[in-house]
Amino acid sequence: MNHQYAVAVHLLSLFDHAPESSSEELAGSVGVHPVDIRTVTGLLRRAGLIETRRGVPGAHLVRPPTEVTLLDVYRAVHAPEQVLKHHPRPNPACPVGANIQAVLERTSGRAQAALEAELAAHTLADVLSDLQTQIEAAS
Repeated sequence: MNHQYAVAVHLLSLFDHAPESSSEELAGSVGVHPVDIRTVTGLLRRAGLIETRRGVPGAHLVRPPTEVTLLDVYRAVHAPEQVLKHHPRPNPACPVGANIQAVLERTSGRAQAALEAELAAHTLADVLSDLQTQIEAAS
């Protein structure tokens, strides 16, 4: 998974908590450059998860957190269709090289389906609840 997924979940959590935050404030919380914030915010906006207004800091969630799955976020940031990548040029003259891709694809396909099912089973509301519990425990 690319780091944009984690940044996107972090941003959505911040937008729920403090929707009027500037790119600089968001970048300070996430620990990345404001350009990275604007890039991920653009992906979330194009995916229909947030609304932004030109010249106005922050963003607002389009749907309630209970209706945003982590799979929605994963897909919004163009996470890879296949987390487990295969090497590109196995030797077709070798019996192992000629068949390894098919064998690996079965396993990685199941792994990808399991990942997506797990992400689909959890919502932004779950993250926000877990985050609140974590904040309270740290206080």
